[in-house]
Amino acid sequence: MRKIFLKNEEYTKKIGKSLGELLFEGAIVCLNGDLGAGKTTVTKSIAKALGINEDITSPTFTIVNEYNEGNIPLYHFDVYRIGSSEEMYDIGFDEYIDSNGICVIEWSDIIKDILPKERLEIFLSYEDEGRNIEFIPYGKKYQKIVEAVSL
Repeated sequence: MRKIFLKNEEYTKKIGKSLGELLFEGAIVCLNGDLGAGKTTVTKSIAKALGINEDITSPTFTIVNEYNEGNIPLYHFDVYRIGSSEEMYDIGFDEYIDSNGICVIEWSDIIKDILPKERLEIFLSYEDEGRNIEFIPYGKKYQKIVEAVSL
C-alpha cells in the first residue's frame, strides 16, 4: 500500500499521467472514493498518457466507454448504477477484462465479487484542501507500478 497527498487537481492529473505511462496491456485499475474526489480526472490523465485525445467522460448511464485511438485500448467503466454484479456480464464484462486493453473501473467496490484477483485498487479521499490517493496492489506487476508511480 502507498498513500500520496495531492495538493490540487494538477497533482491529480500528474499522478494519473504517471500511472498511465506505467500501465500495461490487460491492466485492471479499480477507482473508488467520494463523489468528486478525482476518479474521472485520474482516468482522463491515464487516457492522455496512452495517447488518447478524445474527450473522456464518465459513462454513468452507458456503463462502459471504449477508446481505441491510443497506444493501448482503454475501457472506462462506471458501475455506480449497477444493481448487481450479474448485470456486468450482460455488457460483456468478462470479454473486456480478458482483453489486451486497459480497464479502468470507477466504483469497483460495487462489483468486488467479480473482479480479477490481480488488479490495482485506488482510493481517493478528501483531506483539507486536497486529496489523498491510496494505492493497493494485488499482484507483483501492480506492486511494481505502485513503487514507480510519481508526481
